[in-house]
Amino acid sequence: MTAFPSRRSVLRAGGAAAVVAAGGLIASQAFSQSARKLTFAWNAAAFCLSPVVVAQERGYFERNGLQVELINYTGSTDQLLESLATAKADAAVGMIHRWLKPLESGFDVKIVGSSHGGCVRLVGAKSAGATSLASLRGKIIGVSDIASPGKNFFSILLAKNGIDVERDVTWRQYPADLLDIAVQKGEIHAIADGDPNVYLIEKRNKGAFVELASNLSGEYKDKVCCIVGARGELVRKDKPTVAALVRAIVQASDYVAENPNESARLFAKYSPKVPVEDLRALLGTLTHAHHPLGRKLRDEVEFYARDFRGVGVLRKTTDPVRFADHVSFDPLA
Repeated sequence: MTAFPSRRSVLRAGGAAAVVAAGGLIASQAFSQSARKLTFAWNAAAFCLSPVVVAQERGYFERNGLQVELINYTGSTDQLLESLATAKADAAVGMIHRWLKPLESGFDVKIVGSSHGGCVRLVGAKSAGATSLASLRGKIIGVSDIASPGKNFFSILLAKNGIDVERDVTWRQYPADLLDIAVQKGEIHAIADGDPNVYLIEKRNKGAFVELASNLSGEYKDKVCCIVGARGELVRKDKPTVAALVRAIVQASDYVAENPNESARLFAKYSPKVPVEDLRALLGTLTHAHHPLGRKLRDEVEFYARDFRGVGVLRKTTDPVRFADHVSFDPLA
């Protein structure tokens, strides 16, 4: 019986195959002047998106036949998805915790791939007695955005731990770099935000905080965080290009998982305020080896849709199964 390679091994071997394929067909496609041009939106300040830098700097995009223009996008997620739906960008990467609500509104964007898990954390101030999830009853939690991944995700986690997120806790918004100042003033008692901001806050206030949870806690330890989306028209008319992008991001994500030191060095020029050694430490907290595709990714979308519907982020009338089927697409099928 002939042994067929696994889906994962095919993906990881894709870069090498582009160079050594028989007759040089794949190589000629990847490195020719006719490489498919693609605009890819991302947030250059998000260290967890190091695979985007790695894919560009180490040639994973090229090896998959793509010429990618990176667009640093710092607007709202709604604006980002609108830019995809209206063809101002071809694809983008962002947090699933931010994407599902606007996708419920009907943007013509499909979730096609993923990169990693992790990067959102909840820390409590020891001085306020916020040292466990249960201790947050009656406390004020600071967030950088009232619709942030931190607010959305930890609303779910607290609810699953028996805490009413509307009555038992208060959510209060502050600029990200002032969250620890708000703690020092006694205005908030815990912080729900992403890294590197939480990491830097802990570094500035040594010993003042205790980690209560992250988006890798408990049942979430093997769940994705950052996903790749593509505009609907591109998905329908140019599936091979979308597949090439997904392969490149997966290959680059595996590289980050296996080479955090070099990945931190490559990303450092995009994040000059965070020292390379801190970037190395932060990359070690993420799961860049976890990047579900196809049915597995679609199932994780459904999982989160159920969670978000349960705490009111998604409408009660939204069917998680139909929603996941509608917004997910497997370009490798």
